[in-house]
Amino acid sequence: MAEAGRSLHPSARGRGRTERRTLRLLPLLLWLGTAFQVTQAAEPELHACKESEYHYEYTACDSTGSRWRVAVPHTPGLCTSLPDPVKGTECSFSCKAGEFLDMKDQSCKPCAEGRYSLGTGIRFDEWDELPHGFASLSANMEIDDGTTESTENCTLSKWVPLGDYIASNTDECTATLMYAVNLKQSGTVSFEYYYPDSSIIFEFFVQNDQCQPSMDDSRWMRTTEKSWEFHSVELNRGNNVLYWRTTAFSVWSKVSKPVLTQLMYKWAHPKICGEDLEGAVTLPASGVKTRCPPCNPGFFKTNRSACEPCPYGSYSNGSDCSHCPAGTEPVVGFEYKWWNTLPTNMETTVLSGINFEYKGMTGWEVAGDHIYTAVGASDNDFMILTLVVPGFRPPQAVTADTENKEVARVTFVFETVCSVDCQLYFMVGANSRANTPVETWKGSKGKQSFTYIIEKNATMTFTWAFQRTTFHEIGRKYTNDVAKIYSINVTNVMNGVASYCRPCALEASNLGSSCTSCPAGNYIDRGSGTCRPCPANTVLKAHQPYGVQACRPCGPGTRSNKIHSLCYNDCTFSISTRSRAFDYNLSALAGTVSLAGGPSFTSKGLKYFHHFTFSLCGNQGKKMSVCTNNVTDLRIPEDESDFSKSITAYICQVLIIPPEVTGYKAGVSLQPVSLADQLIGVTTDMTLDGITSPAELFPPASLGIPDVIFFYRSSEVTQSCSSGRSTTIRVRCSPLKPAPGSLSLPSTCSGGTCDGCTFHFLWESAAACPLCSAADYHAITSSCVAGVQKTTYVWREPKLCTSGISLPELRVTICKTIDFWLKVGISAGTCTAILLTVLTCYFWKKNQKLEYKYSKLVMNASLKDYDLPAADSCAIMEGEDVEDDLIFTSKKSLFGKIKSFTSKRTPDGFDSVPLKTSSGGPDVDL
Repeated sequence: MAEAGRSLHPSARGRGRTERRTLRLLPLLLWLGTAFQVTQAAEPELHACKESEYHYEYTACDSTGSRWRVAVPHTPGLCTSLPDPVKGTECSFSCKAGEFLDMKDQSCKPCAEGRYSLGTGIRFDEWDELPHGFASLSANMEIDDGTTESTENCTLSKWVPLGDYIASNTDECTATLMYAVNLKQSGTVSFEYYYPDSSIIFEFFVQNDQCQPSMDDSRWMRTTEKSWEFHSVELNRGNNVLYWRTTAFSVWSKVSKPVLTQLMYKWAHPKICGEDLEGAVTLPASGVKTRCPPCNPGFFKTNRSACEPCPYGSYSNGSDCSHCPAGTEPVVGFEYKWWNTLPTNMETTVLSGINFEYKGMTGWEVAGDHIYTAVGASDNDFMILTLVVPGFRPPQAVTADTENKEVARVTFVFETVCSVDCQLYFMVGANSRANTPVETWKGSKGKQSFTYIIEKNATMTFTWAFQRTTFHEIGRKYTNDVAKIYSINVTNVMNGVASYCRPCALEASNLGSSCTSCPAGNYIDRGSGTCRPCPANTVLKAHQPYGVQACRPCGPGTRSNKIHSLCYNDCTFSISTRSRAFDYNLSALAGTVSLAGGPSFTSKGLKYFHHFTFSLCGNQGKKMSVCTNNVTDLRIPEDESDFSKSITAYICQVLIIPPEVTGYKAGVSLQPVSLADQLIGVTTDMTLDGITSPAELFPPASLGIPDVIFFYRSSEVTQSCSSGRSTTIRVRCSPLKPAPGSLSLPSTCSGGTCDGCTFHFLWESAAACPLCSAADYHAITSSCVAGVQKTTYVWREPKLCTSGISLPELRVTICKTIDFWLKVGISAGTCTAILLTVLTCYFWKKNQKLEYKYSKLVMNASLKDYDLPAADSCAIMEGEDVEDDLIFTSKKSLFGKIKSFTSKRTPDGFDSVPLKTSSGGPDVDL
């Protein structure tokens, strides 16, 4: 039981421990109700209690704020006749720091020499074991829905006392350190912590009597790196429960650095080997003269064989400095490829992998053409190498481009040789803030290069850390495991040095011509040294703007912005096929939209989601999607908020841990990544610039409208994506989904990617349909009613277009009804019948005359046989009257006559006609 004003002797706290970081509770009054029973002695030989056999305690405070002082025996039943209870001090009574409460007379007295007191506070700075009152709990915060197997046991993932500090867990379980206290008046809790790894979610919060946590944003701890930070929170009167909670989040199975609530100690540089032992090697002989190795590019060797930087306006390959020729300027930066001594802006040390103390040892050693990791004190120590760059001076064309985030870049060539699970970390920090891990390489890696693009102009710190094994082992077994760095190159460094000079644009002055910067979007003509604008729809390589070839053409479906710094799509697109032409206007899709993928789980069952943000087109090419790491942003001061871990791109991704896992009112976003910061082109083809959007990932509906595909790249290079990431978005016409529509992931790749480097998305919307044209409607013509006919235009079904042209207006024309045409038909038929009748009569009459002439001709031929006089003519001439009448033997109708005329024909082809002679003789067949 803690007593107010309790004095603690330094010897009880451990001698020789200096610079000790402590956890203080100021001012605190602890109350602990202790139930006790006074048992009456059954035996008379019990003696009266001596002062050494009992101590005083206070009872619980009543509703009036009063309490009693009672005597409590150390061992009940050994003595009797304890002092009577007396009224105690008020519950709000407390002693000052340096004083203690003498319970005998209930007054404050100063501590004796060599002793100290916090007054109403209690300090915890010994962590050999978990102090009384503290509790360490572990749990898997994932909700068990009964559909999956139980996750890995988390019972061993707790806070671990390690002597001078207490360390958190480093796995994906949630570890909580708790301490409950009852305050008689308002107080303060203060502690110091070491929190270097942002992949761990570290919270500190306080719950009151009603188990309601404080909603202060300060619950999210700010990351630290090289020093401990102090944190203090005000506490209210009454019951308070203090919570320190950590949850590591490591999707790629990295081992996180634990959180520490204590001070790190620095030891003097130890000598960890003995040169006088058997088998020990001796130092090489001294005094042998050899040729001095060259300096790094941009430096020259002085008479003292030291390397000094060349002055501005000159360059060097590592020997002598030379002035840049006329019409050129130096390209400043840092290029380290000779490792004779450690550069002045670099430092090295060793960080313990057990207690994370800096040991003051050399972590990396120079070796001529490379720098390599030293042995260290233990195999799980971190070998640290740090490079500090004061700032950058990018070209003017880069600073004028607000969308170009590249200020500079750092490139290094490295190699790792490992026999176990070694790891090489590369981390970046800005303005002395905590380093953020950028990339990690595990195991042996062949000689390779890595490039990191710097997007902020600030004082940058680049750190390389090598750990041979993650196991907490004492001693050295894997000393042959080593990491080597062959070269480090940083561009556009402020006050840097130059290894070469590049052509520049010239301007005239009184002293002659001098270098000047070209305006944005202009390249340097190598021949004349003047600035010339890039052609339309080309983009300029800002870091090498020499010659017209530096202006690269934009991809299909894109155009360049005014300063030729990027290519973008203005939300319009046109394509022609064999059947028709399609025109698109995607302006309704220009805003930012989000998509959350399905739940994913880490190896220990921690649930998380992939959350994507999109900005498809328009906005003059400005990147509108923003993804942020919000774990520590709440603790970043406003003047440093510009350097928080956020990503701005066309498409970005962040990992979301839901509230039910974090135990807070909002989810936590981690590890923002850019998936698209350059638009390659827009087309209906499935492949562009080496990027393929497989059609089978999103089976199309049979609508006959081609998908419009946007192709993007990201310049961020990772270990698994050596060429950077790429992204495709299929924009598909879906008339039933109004703008902005819906986004979806491939069913076979739940995270949007099947290989981790190329991401695919489908965007369905009515706004993605082509603009309406004349091919999208047809005409319907009505019947003629009252001499009027109407033509109506309607859209083809289903309607697969939007906006564009409107339907033509109703067309009305004058027409003739069917009654009119019936009358015309009857009249025409009647006229035709009359005409045919007249023609029949005419030709009948004509035929009758011919028949008569023919008969007469036959008669004349018969008379010739009887010496009849020959006829002058074979027919009746014009104007000649018929003198003789032809007398038929009988009367026949017209039909009968025609029948007789057609049926009586002799075998020789002549007709036989019965005639009567005028004398009444017998009929004669002719």
